[in-house]
Amino acid sequence: MNVQLFIKRLEALHKPLADLYQTASILPWIPADMLPQAYQELYSNSRMVQLAAEELYQQNEALKETQNLLETERQHYQDLFEYAPDGYLVTDTEGIIQNANITAAKLLNIAKQFLIGKAMINFVCLEERQHFRRELNQLHHTDRSKELVIRLQQRHGEYFDAALTVTVIRNQEGHAIHLLWLLRNICDRQQTELQSAESYNEFIQNRPRYKHPKGETIPLNGSVVWYICRGLVKLSTFCETGEEVLLGLAKKQMVFGSGMTSLSVYQATALSDVELVPIYASEILVTPTLSHTLLPKINQRLQQTESFLVISKKQLVEDRLQHLLELLKQEVGEPAETGTRLSVRFTHEDIASACGTTRVTITRLLGKLQQQGLITFDAKKHIILKNSGVRIQESE
Repeated sequence: MNVQLFIKRLEALHKPLADLYQTASILPWIPADMLPQAYQELYSNSRMVQLAAEELYQQNEALKETQNLLETERQHYQDLFEYAPDGYLVTDTEGIIQNANITAAKLLNIAKQFLIGKAMINFVCLEERQHFRRELNQLHHTDRSKELVIRLQQRHGEYFDAALTVTVIRNQEGHAIHLLWLLRNICDRQQTELQSAESYNEFIQNRPRYKHPKGETIPLNGSVVWYICRGLVKLSTFCETGEEVLLGLAKKQMVFGSGMTSLSVYQATALSDVELVPIYASEILVTPTLSHTLLPKINQRLQQTESFLVISKKQLVEDRLQHLLELLKQEVGEPAETGTRLSVRFTHEDIASACGTTRVTITRLLGKLQQQGLITFDAKKHIILKNSGVRIQESE
């Protein structure tokens, strides 16, 4: 429904009601005890509906702005995924390819559009297919990333040794729904890769470290990518109205930087005491070890941005809050006696900006969740989510 048209119709209805109410109140020949109560209630209720519609319009405009910002961010990270130097595949739990980037298509010597719908096992050499099936079946019972070395065959091409790193994606019920694959042509270079990994660790250890206390804004430079050694960083932007929009959360071993976004306004704030290591973009271009190590971390940011985008698309604020809490549980949750504790204290403004609503609404919904026993707060005001999950129930 067109919210602006709805508000205009309410205004058109409100004016005659107001005139009717005023006329009924001042006519001398109508006794006071005969003043129609219905006029008073109609007038009051129409005014309340009008105010509610105006608030709905404002929230709808803010939500559209948030969706546009998140879509821009998502597209940027989608491009990073598409043109990554390593192959990336998304399959269902049976290994049927659902998405692939350009590098994966080149490694398998097949056009990207013809990869979709094909089974990964078709590219595994005959001698190793039974082993691949067995590994694929075992993935359903693990939550950890798994590394495989499998000999693959290009379409109408040669065999090559491939290092596959696979991660299982599960839904809220814990059922496996997707498999994410990182595909690399190692060509008997395992020892070289090991040496490169050791060089990378030395590279990080020998760099200067910058510390920022909780609440401090971290200076950004387009030529620097920050690697997080410790702490949590909030990434955000601002709407035209001046409202902050939460874009993501960068945690330990993740990367961020203004050069990784196309937004003109981009801010990084320490949500806890953080320790950062600078990596210059020019070094990434000439150091294959760095690019190979950092790309999976950039992929993490892409996946997280898409999760925030999904939240913004939920129609009901209650659903947005529910999915946000589940995402925060996954990103920064830690075991507690009564459930899962969010290791960082988020303000109501932080949560409201991520949900595209007002602080007052978030305060009310969090209060409802607390009354229903689905969340609690510890002494430091950190949210504790009960293990049964978060679902806002309607009041009786």
